[in-house]
Amino acid sequence: MEKVIIIRFGEIFLKGKNRDYFESLLIKNIKHSLKDFSYEFRRSQGRYFIENYAEVNEPEILDAVKKVFGVYSVSVAYKVETLYSQGFTDVKSKAVVLAASAEAKGAKTFRVSVKRADKRIPMTSMQISAEIGGAVLEAVRLKVDLYNFDAEICVDIREDGYAFVYSGVEMAVGGLPVGCSDKGMLLLSGGIDSPIAAYMMAKRGMKLFAIHFSSPPYTSDLAKDKVVALRNIVSKYCTDIKLFVVPFTEIQLAIHEKCPAEFMITIMRRIMMRIAERLAVQNECGALITGESLGQVASQTLSSINCTNSVVKIPVLRPLIGLDKEEIMDKAKKIGTYETSILPYEDCCTVFLPKNPATRPKLSVVENAESALDLNELIDNALKNVEVL
Repeated sequence: MEKVIIIRFGEIFLKGKNRDYFESLLIKNIKHSLKDFSYEFRRSQGRYFIENYAEVNEPEILDAVKKVFGVYSVSVAYKVETLYSQGFTDVKSKAVVLAASAEAKGAKTFRVSVKRADKRIPMTSMQISAEIGGAVLEAVRLKVDLYNFDAEICVDIREDGYAFVYSGVEMAVGGLPVGCSDKGMLLLSGGIDSPIAAYMMAKRGMKLFAIHFSSPPYTSDLAKDKVVALRNIVSKYCTDIKLFVVPFTEIQLAIHEKCPAEFMITIMRRIMMRIAERLAVQNECGALITGESLGQVASQTLSSINCTNSVVKIPVLRPLIGLDKEEIMDKAKKIGTYETSILPYEDCCTVFLPKNPATRPKLSVVENAESALDLNELIDNALKNVEVL
């Protein structure tokens, strides 16, 4: 009796005539997540099955699949012959094994739930449930409770003469398959917020590219390594993310030398947005993505956001805009980026910070202050030296 992993999807059920497109992306992403494992993939009536895998790899396979956007839940099941003519012998045997395991973990009550796709079997699902439940009651001390049960034994009887017997459903990340909502360019810092912005947009099906601004020697290689590590963690959910590392030292020095200190952050952000937009257009991205949360810091007030938005033509998506820091930190801990994000390596946004940054900059005043810079030359020089990872 072999073990298989059942994969279920959620929102895709609602896609009507476009469902095949979404499923093809989801299958591609599932297979990408399992590229390091040997297995067989099978598709059947709204379910996917991972079969013939090495059982020693089961925890890693489950972990990888649960991180694929579009996957709703997974279960590890026994694939057994239905054997209706023999009284569901194998099905009952595995149901008893699962019930005994639940009892050993402290369960007191159980129920059996049956789905019967094989209509050649004359018994109803309720009758089959009672038949299997009777075998369980004879073998263990659990009691039946159809509503307040500690353990549920599920039996999915398919048309091919096989049944899948399992207990327990593990929830996955849900959402839509990455790639179904076009492409976006993420401004990726080394902080807590931007990796969560990436996660949230990828959950809605967006394929991500990322841009990071580096200021050597004021920022170290460790700071860049930290950003690469964050990219790698998020990539487990978002599939591969191409990362552009843009040298920003010359630009920051020019701003520090020629612009009023209170507008340094605003002008720096405006130049970042210009560079990000150029790379976005080159890579056919339809939007920029930032980790900004309204009012969190001086550069994230509504006035500051309006000043930075004014320099780009493509949309800027801010999925964290209404979240507070605690909510963002909770999400970072959940997806595994938090411990890396808090490593004490400075990013370029912490270099040359003014004592009193403007919190309500006026666009006309910022544009006048920015006119002291040769923007085209600074931006062109930065783009000539982009490192692509």
